[in-house]
Amino acid sequence: MKLLSADKLERGLGLKEATALNMIDMIGIGPFIVLPIVIQEMNGPQCMIAWVLGALLAFMDGLVWSELGSAMPEAGGSYVFLKEIYGPQSWGKLFSFLLIWQTVFQAPLVIASGSIGFSQYLTFLVPLAPLEQKAVSGMLVILLVILLYRKITTVGKISLFLWIGVIATILWLIFGGVTHFNPRLAFDFPEGAFNLSFMFFVGLGSASVQTIYTYLGYYNICNLGSELREPEKNIPKSIIFSISGIAVLYLAMQLSVLGVVPWREAMNSKFIVSTFVQKIYGSDAAVVATVLILWIAFSSLFSALLGYSRIPYAAAVDGTFFKIFSKIHPKKHFPSASLLILGAIAFIFSLLFRLKEVISAILAMRILVQFIGQAVGIMILRKNKPSGFFPFKMWLYPLPALIAILMWIGLFLSTGFFFALGGVVVMSAGAVVYFVRANYKKEWPFNS
Repeated sequence: MKLLSADKLERGLGLKEATALNMIDMIGIGPFIVLPIVIQEMNGPQCMIAWVLGALLAFMDGLVWSELGSAMPEAGGSYVFLKEIYGPQSWGKLFSFLLIWQTVFQAPLVIASGSIGFSQYLTFLVPLAPLEQKAVSGMLVILLVILLYRKITTVGKISLFLWIGVIATILWLIFGGVTHFNPRLAFDFPEGAFNLSFMFFVGLGSASVQTIYTYLGYYNICNLGSELREPEKNIPKSIIFSISGIAVLYLAMQLSVLGVVPWREAMNSKFIVSTFVQKIYGSDAAVVATVLILWIAFSSLFSALLGYSRIPYAAAVDGTFFKIFSKIHPKKHFPSASLLILGAIAFIFSLLFRLKEVISAILAMRILVQFIGQAVGIMILRKNKPSGFFPFKMWLYPLPALIAILMWIGLFLSTGFFFALGGVVVMSAGAVVYFVRANYKKEWPFNS
């Protein structure tokens, strides 16, 4: 399988930059917004279970991404994986098209969700009317596009700079929680907290939808495979390092918050980290903490938009998506058209939607084709490819892939009937569009 424009994209990223891009993509505004929601869904400190389940699913699925990414280190990530798994001239054409179809909706929604969360958290510092919040959201998307409109080596340096601020902020929050930790608050379980009833698992499923949302991004470097040095080694390492590091940080952060802010108060806080820091260090420190949270949110969006812009580009280069997305900047050597178009859509979405509406929608659209499709696909690929095709092989195969499939199915159902149905409808519409287009162009399955 040929590399997509390997002669045009520069391999300017190493392991440090790859890990940093994954981690800052994972730690956005998400964890600071969903912390109270996770406590609400579980109704107590037992919410820690949802964070553990999120980490488990990320690690199991991360091994799938590691194996696929090291074997096919190309621009576009999942687009390339799905096409190769299911056949470049057969079902793979449909699956890869559906991936691009959902990316056109889902990627801008992810960027919009982060920009909306940014503007909401900013209200802790500056009172903003609803229309002013929308203006901030839109301006943030524009700033992201401006910063990303440059060579990948420069982007890599920016990512390391942002990563330092992200990790320093999280460590400061954890340090504050450890030094002011009250075990009576942290382990103040309500009566029946571990009663394994139907409602317990409903709450756990809903809470896990929120936690896995905060882990998303561990695979970001797969979208930049053509711009990474020694990808067969650095893709698995960066994925495993980023998931392990973020899991420790998230668990420590949630426990720190529970040990400082009573959970009944925490679950109703709109600015949980600001409330947390205010209780420890006072109002001035809470202002500083809020600024740092905004830094983290911006860093995550920077990494996410960078990775997503390579997916439509890969499809356009391959001739299965609009040709304009294949345009490369003549001097800076990055997919300029794809970046600008996705940025424009994200700008519009940031003005139209509310944050709570998009988290479940994002997951519902991605689970069926991308996550389950890849986890099933790695087992198909193992049967059809020689052993040497895989520079990295997951441990305890096929157990991680099977666990990931079961957990993704459970998570899909936990998004709720409306969003699960919406995910099916969006993918069904995409299939209709594909078959109409294929019939017109006399491509599979109409090329016989």
